[in-house]
Amino acid sequence: MPASTPTRRDLLKFAVTGAAAAALPAALPSAALAARPAPRKPATDAAADPRFKALLDAFADEILMLAPTTASSLGLDSGKHAALKSQLEQVSAEEDARWTAQVKSMAARLDGIDRARLAPPDQIRYDTVRYAVGAGLEGTAFSFGGAAAGLQGGTAPFPVTQQDGAVTRIPEFLNSQHAIARRADADAYLARVQAMGCLLDQETRRIAEQDAMNVRPPAFIIRTALDQLKAYRALPAQEQTLVTSLATRTRALGLAGDWGGRAQALVTDTVYPALERQIAALEQAGRKADDVAGVHRLPDGEAYYRWALKLGTSTDYTPQQVHDIGQEQNRELEARMDAILRSQGLTQGSVGARMGALSKDPQRLFADDERGRSRLIAYCNERVAAIRKLLPRVSHLGLKAPLAIKRVPADIQDGAPLGYMNFASLDGKRPAIYYINLKSTAMWPRHELTSLTAHEGVPGHALQGAYLAEHHAETPLIASLIGFNAFVEGWALYAEQLVEEFGLYADDPFSRLGYLQAQKFRACRLVVDTGMHALKWERRQAIEFLSAHTGRALASVTSEIDRYSVSPGQACGYKMGHNEILRNRERARTALGAKFDLAAFDDALLACGGVPMAVLPTVVDQYIGRSKA
Repeated sequence: MPASTPTRRDLLKFAVTGAAAAALPAALPSAALAARPAPRKPATDAAADPRFKALLDAFADEILMLAPTTASSLGLDSGKHAALKSQLEQVSAEEDARWTAQVKSMAARLDGIDRARLAPPDQIRYDTVRYAVGAGLEGTAFSFGGAAAGLQGGTAPFPVTQQDGAVTRIPEFLNSQHAIARRADADAYLARVQAMGCLLDQETRRIAEQDAMNVRPPAFIIRTALDQLKAYRALPAQEQTLVTSLATRTRALGLAGDWGGRAQALVTDTVYPALERQIAALEQAGRKADDVAGVHRLPDGEAYYRWALKLGTSTDYTPQQVHDIGQEQNRELEARMDAILRSQGLTQGSVGARMGALSKDPQRLFADDERGRSRLIAYCNERVAAIRKLLPRVSHLGLKAPLAIKRVPADIQDGAPLGYMNFASLDGKRPAIYYINLKSTAMWPRHELTSLTAHEGVPGHALQGAYLAEHHAETPLIASLIGFNAFVEGWALYAEQLVEEFGLYADDPFSRLGYLQAQKFRACRLVVDTGMHALKWERRQAIEFLSAHTGRALASVTSEIDRYSVSPGQACGYKMGHNEILRNRERARTALGAKFDLAAFDDALLACGGVPMAVLPTVVDQYIGRSKA
């Protein structure tokens, strides 16, 4: 084995969380540090190249033109970008060609920049954009990959699934992120409803094209997606959020005109016919689909998964290495949980079985009705308030991080993740939105909610987005337009650990168990994602493993496994990113000794705006250099 290749033992050096981190030796073994090539030393006395800022601005502007809904999400659909407010993204072959041309052009123009002459922060941004562009170029090798996926840091091989497609995305986007302040905004809303019909037809053509190439989602995914599409179609047009959202908001503004009636006509005459065509195409694909969960079944599927895993983790670990890390971390976390369970008198059965029993305890559940859902969201808001008191220890930046907590819309909850976040708009007009899936409150026993809230809210995703919004003047816009799954999710998992380290669970052993269960859940994700997509596990095997080892409800676990089956590699970013953050934190602590400042370290991560794990060592090296100066 080459010296630069990490052994399995090296890969597990940083499988530590919470209190276990304190047990790390003061000096890291050289073998562990060899798990990554030594980063290039920053050129601290280099002069900035003014062309680089202009180039990043040009890249951002070009990407925005290809991503109209992103422009609206960020509050950038005005001024020179006002035309984007009437548009939606496309999923056509022509659009794929435009994204391919975009990444090729970006690569060529980056070649014209002398990285060595850039100031240290710009060297990080250069490496970051270069990595994303390279990932996009690699994605063009696959007919179900794509250059856009490289820039966005995640894969979605099928246009329509239980969690992907126009129906699952556009109505809630228009309701929560398309701002309406005047008549032109309402007209733009109607234009987007019209465009939704076009988008549905583009997805339908893609379904048929993929079906001809024997590329289709598993049969169990198609069944769920069809149920959702048919339920959406069955709702009378006048009751659709597409209609009621516009009618309600224009009425509140006093805008004259039958806005609701116009939206209803578009749903009836444009959206519904396109949706019926999509249902027919998906039913046709379903006739040939099987229940194999992994993408290894697709043409060149094994290579595709290696690329997807690289996107999901922004590392070069192999599927087998990731699988082994997950198994080992799962065992570590299980031992910690077992000790706490025993201290509470819970000694019978496996850790998973005991956690499963806790999750079914009626005393730990909110009522499974609308009142119970409201109380659950109120409890999450209470948890946010408690965590905010810890933020001065997490960061010196004083970020405000406004946050709203909402339930996942009922019409998409069957296929939606259990929890997710939409970052705040850059213009400060819309807060971050933390969505929690409340199809059943039984999915969320009380002891699991604090960790979820730390992850999705503060100091997790909401704090990441807050930096980009509250420091947008000094942060290149491109930082908000390209994404690295392992950084984003790794930080959020690290955020869960921070609140545990700062004593939030000192008098709450069951919420500490919920935190460790969440960490264990992410370790198990490494096992089941690689298991399905690389090791050819069956769906049932993955469900049984995840359920047995986490103790989570079967319905929740099944939803998660189905999510991983259509987002290969994404689920691996959480724990792999977390591991790399911990590895680099201990490296910084060792290098700085008494000068190490945890909040300053955290700020260095927030201020970088998001980087691939391959670039994170450079970020930390620069933090170490500044701290020593």
